[in-house]
Amino acid sequence: MTREIKFEKITAKNIPTESLIASGHRACQGCGEILAMGMVMKAAGPNTIVANATGCMEIVTSPFPQTAWKTPWIHVAFENTAAVASGIEAALKVLEKKGKLKNRPNVIAFAGDGATADIGLQSLSGALERGHNFLYVCLDNEAYMNTGIQRSSSTPFGAATTTSPPGKKSKGQYTWKKNVAMIAAAHDIPYVATASPAYHLDLMNKVRKALAVDGPAYIQIYSPCPTGWRSKPSQSITIAKLAVQTGVFPLFEVEYGKFKLSQPRKELKPVEEYLNLQRRFRHLKEDDIAFIQEKVKENFEKLKKLCELE
Repeated sequence: MTREIKFEKITAKNIPTESLIASGHRACQGCGEILAMGMVMKAAGPNTIVANATGCMEIVTSPFPQTAWKTPWIHVAFENTAAVASGIEAALKVLEKKGKLKNRPNVIAFAGDGATADIGLQSLSGALERGHNFLYVCLDNEAYMNTGIQRSSSTPFGAATTTSPPGKKSKGQYTWKKNVAMIAAAHDIPYVATASPAYHLDLMNKVRKALAVDGPAYIQIYSPCPTGWRSKPSQSITIAKLAVQTGVFPLFEVEYGKFKLSQPRKELKPVEEYLNLQRRFRHLKEDDIAFIQEKVKENFEKLKKLCELE
């Protein structure tokens, strides 16, 4: 039996306009993370409590004594974002039982790919397994950008970072990107999705779905970083679209175990169109690009089969 997630859908006509992250923050020009985080918060609304891991978004929104946040917000460490969000959710349950809370707030954890795929993976897995009712959002800019552009396990194959530099005996990052969305889905939680600020309505409706389920939800959002990717700030949304159109970062969702492609495509664009806009890939040779193309195609076909099986 298929369970349907009931939520208030966002369209171009009723899109929320209240910004819960004030202008004047210190994000870089063209930052995909701040765009994505703003969209998440608009979809969630003001009745929301945020736990924010150390990283770019924590730094740019909370330089003492200022804050860009218009909702309750707490800065937490790289490794314990999901644990703190779990504690907030548990405390809200206690207040509700005591009759001191009538309209329980949303609980959202924000963390980058380093704090999610690497340092905080154990904490995230524990929170998902325990079934806490909160949304975990990974803002994936594919490296530790705040501390100097070091590689993470979410950094794609071939990308140049300060700790995976290309050279005579190196192609840059030598491992494939860790698929944390699939790891989250393996916990058999109610909702998992990938999203992109280039498809804003899709992103915001996925947030609404995630907050509507009873239990943990995980969304991984592709977040272009002009500083770390050596790309033009004006092309962040173009790159984000190409990531989806080439199959490099496919958009999908898993509702109670059922897989569904969000942007079905008959044919994928060549990955070269995506790679060429980012100087982090400029050292790659034809055989490297051919390898990436084949691997992307292979992974996309696996995802399509999962969706077709449903």
